[in-house]
Amino acid sequence: MKLLVVEDETKIADYLRQGLTEEGFAVDLARNGLDGHHLAMTAPYDLIILDVMLPDVDGWRILQSLRDAGKNVPVLFLTARDSVADRVKGLELGADDYLVKPFAFSELLARVRTQLRRGSPAINADRFQIANLELDYLCRRATRSGQRINLTAKEFALLELLARHQGEVLSRALIASQVWDINFDSDTNVIDVAIRRLRAKMDDDFEPKLIHTVRGMGYRLDLPDED
Repeated sequence: MKLLVVEDETKIADYLRQGLTEEGFAVDLARNGLDGHHLAMTAPYDLIILDVMLPDVDGWRILQSLRDAGKNVPVLFLTARDSVADRVKGLELGADDYLVKPFAFSELLARVRTQLRRGSPAINADRFQIANLELDYLCRRATRSGQRINLTAKEFALLELLARHQGEVLSRALIASQVWDINFDSDTNVIDVAIRRLRAKMDDDFEPKLIHTVRGMGYRLDLPDED
């Protein structure tokens, strides 16, 4: 999943980028409001972490521009402005959450994951197709070349997560938090076992192979790379 962090305080910005990257997210960082506004308006993100007091363009204006443009990407304000009036203003402008500095990274991460689980309307299409694989999210049904694939609830949830982020490398930690709602334990192989079982059902007897291992990083669903 891809996040945008708009933060002008260097230490906080670097801390957020490093921590979120280690948790398996792809992170773009803007260090002023002008760059943040440009990226937020022109690039697709799953969530934006936004400071209020920024050089050039403040966080209020960035959020207002997003909502005026009909962009429903989740926005989490992370700011030192802690008055009730500021919180109310942020939420009324369309922010999805509001966290005050100083903050604990664990709380920020929990809030980020909560927003991502809720998803944005732009992401929630009813169907997905790649090559000969078709998913019906509403009926919870998967087929390849017209053949029904019998998946457990967790297997379908895992396949859906990969499909909704086609082409992106999803870390084991991210998969654990999104599908099982747990913190990933590096001493267990639950994610690898789940991927292996999913492959056996929806990849082993079909071409092209769609689930790929990216060594040291995680898994992605996509068409095979051309040699």
